[in-house]
Amino acid sequence: MLPNPARRRVPLAGLLGVVLAALTLALLPAHAAHAAERTVSGGRLDWGVRSSFLTYITGPIAQGSWGLSGGAGTVGNSQFRFHSATGGYDPETGAVTAAYSGGVRFQGHFDDQGVPELDLTISNPSVRVDGASGTLYADIRSKARGSGQVNEASGVALASLNLSGVDLRGGSRISVTGAPATLTTDGATAFAGYYAAGDPLDPVTFTADTLDPAPDPGDDPSPDPAPSGEARDEDGAEDGADEADEAPDSAEITDAALDWGVRRTFREFVTGDIAEGGWELADGAQDGGALFRFPDGTGELDAETGSLAANFAGSLHFTGNDLDLLVEAVRVEVADGEGTMTADVTTADGTAEAARLVTFEVPELDVTDGLFHLSEAPAELTAEGAEAFGRLYTEGTVMDPLTLAVAVSDDAELPPLPDLGSEPVEEAEAEPTAEAEPVEAESAADSSSSTPVPLLAAAAIALLALAGAGYLVRRRTSGARPATTPSEDTDKETTER
Repeated sequence: MLPNPARRRVPLAGLLGVVLAALTLALLPAHAAHAAERTVSGGRLDWGVRSSFLTYITGPIAQGSWGLSGGAGTVGNSQFRFHSATGGYDPETGAVTAAYSGGVRFQGHFDDQGVPELDLTISNPSVRVDGASGTLYADIRSKARGSGQVNEASGVALASLNLSGVDLRGGSRISVTGAPATLTTDGATAFAGYYAAGDPLDPVTFTADTLDPAPDPGDDPSPDPAPSGEARDEDGAEDGADEADEAPDSAEITDAALDWGVRRTFREFVTGDIAEGGWELADGAQDGGALFRFPDGTGELDAETGSLAANFAGSLHFTGNDLDLLVEAVRVEVADGEGTMTADVTTADGTAEAARLVTFEVPELDVTDGLFHLSEAPAELTAEGAEAFGRLYTEGTVMDPLTLAVAVSDDAELPPLPDLGSEPVEEAEAEPTAEAEPVEAESAADSSSSTPVPLLAAAAIALLALAGAGYLVRRRTSGARPATTPSEDTDKETTER
């Protein structure tokens, strides 16, 4: 008896169903792993705004300058670095929201009274990415041309980002290099009409670290509530803690930190073409990009007399061509509304001495919740400081601002240093073309978290071929298209020491 063809088709259809079901099940774990949104914590954004704008600001027409605030730093001669990314990331869709800290202020065209006609501050930039496009936002404070009216706005859509060819799905660490940027209509308004919407800006580079999603509360039930008696005891303890926060006028320092960037142009000089050097930190000192932290402060604070004496750990060693400068044993003293930072300084010839490096104003030693916090106090170089820096600067030179945090209570927390996140992933070498340079991006530090879809597809094809199903399975991939890099005047600002 000949076999019935209709009966033969049933097993083939059944086999196809089994294969497709197996593929679906194999893909489920990856989907579930990527479904939960991750929290962005740490990272950096590097952006030069527009190189020709920087050249114009510091050139013979505007005769202006720019300054940094909020822990912002510089990268090379023409980029600004913003820090401490926060936000969210969806690995399934690749959507990213990352907000950074720090600001830069541009001033130029000063009148006879020293008032700038051009006055623009860009601070707290953030990036939102959705698919192949993104937007760069920032807080803006600008002065209108002609009228001089000052306008302030938060979260202004400053630039559109072209992310063609960039796939940010399925990772745990975001890194995008050189995304082309163009000025938006709101951005043109912020620039007081110096540029028009659609004009190219400098490319934007940003990174963001992410944290593992928090566990589902349903999987980890909270403990039973404490009995009423224990609750009353805890309430009493909290009341006592509040009273303890009211520190006495004179108190021993429980922890303290001093943040100081020395001087921006000095750091650029050290790493520039002349000195070709760098710096090393030791004995607990920390590098926050534009700030160096001297930690573990000890000493005493007397709020009634307005006096403070604190010693800090950490050392900072600058080296380079004809440069060898070691700063250690940092000490801060405050009296009569003025602060002084002293340090042991060792120079290239081996001479070591305790030098009063900078002075700064302290309006009041105000302790709140067990913490005295002086943020970005302007600092001036002393005569001894000028000697310590080999007369690169004269007495009275404005140095980087100084931030001082002093705790007199075990419960007080010191403010964190700028968080630059992990180092950017190693960039792949792009194939140069005559027309454009591609954006380079990496979204995952470990690619092993994704399911091996190509292997599963190949297995399915093999099974279908053996079964004689006669189906052709094609896997479609989208290639990365190069994104146009804006062309403009790339003259760089001359680095001063």
